[in-house]
Amino acid sequence: MSVNTIDLNRQMRHFDDHASVWLFGYGSIIFKADFPYLERRPAHIKGWARRFWQGSHDHRGTAEAPGRVVTLVAQEDAVCEGMAYLITPEVFAHLDHREKNGYLRLVTPILFGSGQSAEGLIYIASEENEAFAGPASELEIARQIAHAAGPSGRNSEYLLKLAQALRELGAQDRHVFEIEHHLLQLDPGAALPASPHTP
Repeated sequence: MSVNTIDLNRQMRHFDDHASVWLFGYGSIIFKADFPYLERRPAHIKGWARRFWQGSHDHRGTAEAPGRVVTLVAQEDAVCEGMAYLITPEVFAHLDHREKNGYLRLVTPILFGSGQSAEGLIYIASEENEAFAGPASELEIARQIAHAAGPSGRNSEYLLKLAQALRELGAQDRHVFEIEHHLLQLDPGAALPASPHTP
């Protein structure tokens, strides 16, 4: 499958007759919502685990030195926490371009803390896409992230902002937090400035 998935995603008609759709963000969409939305709520999905297994050639790395960003991997007992945004279908064009490096739209149930649920949309980069980086140890992933940068900035910033956003949600993610731990040992200067809310 081509790295550029814009045309494939445009073929998805599932939500065309919907006035609004819930989008589930589990990576940079949690901390960087650069699109209009009607509502924003913490949420989770089941059966998927967040993993830094997708190569980033266009945002947090280059074709010559790709970074690593998160995708979702099927795992029966997993719960992935993130942020859901209620959007209109007009936003798809922006999202398809933003997520064009191997990510495809997928329909999934999205669960909210109130016990409510809704059919929604996620973008997943499966192992069939050419940018898939695959499994590696958390230390190996941290080493790759420490040296990668692209048009959207340093790969380390992506990792650290994601870890920070997950903590703000009260989410536990051993994989992300262990990579963060290794990265800060490799490059202590990469640490984000302290939040103004930190005492």
